[in-house]
Amino acid sequence: MQAIIQDFRSTLSSACEQLKRISESEGSRIPEAGKWSRKQILGHLIDSASNNHQRFVRAQLSEDLVFPAYEQESWVRAQGYQLESWSQLLELWQSYNRHLLNVMACVPTEKLGSRCVIGSNQPVTLEFLMKDYLVHLKHHLRQILG
Repeated sequence: MQAIIQDFRSTLSSACEQLKRISESEGSRIPEAGKWSRKQILGHLIDSASNNHQRFVRAQLSEDLVFPAYEQESWVRAQGYQLESWSQLLELWQSYNRHLLNVMACVPTEKLGSRCVIGSNQPVTLEFLMKDYLVHLKHHLRQILG
């Protein structure tokens, strides 16, 4: 897990510097109908941090974690990320992920195998969720920074 945590720390540091260079207008631009703006993608990543924060903590406190699925379109729409300022979204995303780094670093090794079920998906371990969080994060950062 230490390699994942270090990769997460490095990714966060690098991404923050690059994301700060995006202007409000660039962040707001919707590339085409049915696609998310950079603000909405960053909002989706805030949702991901929020949902995974709950998963990472709750999986340590129970034998089996059963968590509802995440309805991304509804969440992004309901929270109005497009209406918020780019700098405010970036600050929230950055702070939340710094906290998640700490949460991940505090997970005892014996809890990494905790069983987690998200929505109707097959069970996975807490360790898998943590690794998958970073994969998901990098995927969407490429979309924003691409």
